[in-house]
Amino acid sequence: MGCLLTNQDEHKKHTQGLLFGVAAYVLWGLLPLYFALLDSVSPFEIVAHRVIWSLVLLCIIITITRGWSKLRLALRDRKSVGLLAVASVALSINWLVYIYSVSISEVVQASLGYFINPLVSVALGVILLGERLRKTQWFAVGLAVLAVMVLTFSYGAVPWISLILAFSFGFYGLLKKYVGFGAVESLTIETAVLSPVALILLITLESSLAAAFVQDGLHISLLLLLLGPVTAIPLLAFGAAATRIPLSMLGLLQYITPILIFTFGVTVFHDSMSTSGWIGFIIVWIALLVFSVDAVRKARMAGKSRRGDLAESLVVIEPD
Repeated sequence: MGCLLTNQDEHKKHTQGLLFGVAAYVLWGLLPLYFALLDSVSPFEIVAHRVIWSLVLLCIIITITRGWSKLRLALRDRKSVGLLAVASVALSINWLVYIYSVSISEVVQASLGYFINPLVSVALGVILLGERLRKTQWFAVGLAVLAVMVLTFSYGAVPWISLILAFSFGFYGLLKKYVGFGAVESLTIETAVLSPVALILLITLESSLAAAFVQDGLHISLLLLLLGPVTAIPLLAFGAAATRIPLSMLGLLQYITPILIFTFGVTVFHDSMSTSGWIGFIIVWIALLVFSVDAVRKARMAGKSRRGDLAESLVVIEPD
């Protein structure tokens, strides 16, 4: 019975991780629409507001949930705090480059970065964490590699925005995997590390009358203020997913974000797309289909196994 409960707990943890992961990547995929509303604001100021208001929101959450004791306990682990400090730098670079790409109308190149990013996550998971992929998953990854090559060729130049986005978030995910803190505690530490720099930047901008906050009206100020929940919610979901499912699976789920970003880049921001670009996009969809079919098959097999364990346990405890 103990083994059965363990299997059920693992299945529940895995399911929760998948749901958290999907939620995080869908919300991130919608971000270009939000940042487009802030096209008159400097990317540096936007990142600073993301840090400050996220930290404020997280402190409120910790207060409501009475989680200050957990945070103090987490701060005693100096190694993990150091890893989160490095993760915060990688995250801030990712934010800055992503917002910059939207501001210069390079949304499709940003989507290419997030197409490459899952490959980085899968490679890190397999090489550094010893995670294993099934044959069908390797086939899906192979298709993804082909798609990224086609999309890179279609772009016609070294996609530096894409590469920075891919590697910065890939290493962020890896560091989050190593740190065993809760999603709220880890994100609070990350934003707290960045907050002094963000605060200094905002004070400098406000004192020089170069800031958009307040000075550009209530509409812009409200959008900057809402960057707290807009930033924190998907990151909390991502942190919760990273501790529940393998990094390789998390990497494959990340294709949700670039598909949405790519779609918005073509339909909303009207980025030009060549025939080879569309071919690469179709290959990515095929890779996702292969992975999804494999995931469903694996889930059904796991369900049959759990039902078999349950039947066996009932036979064992049946009275004479």
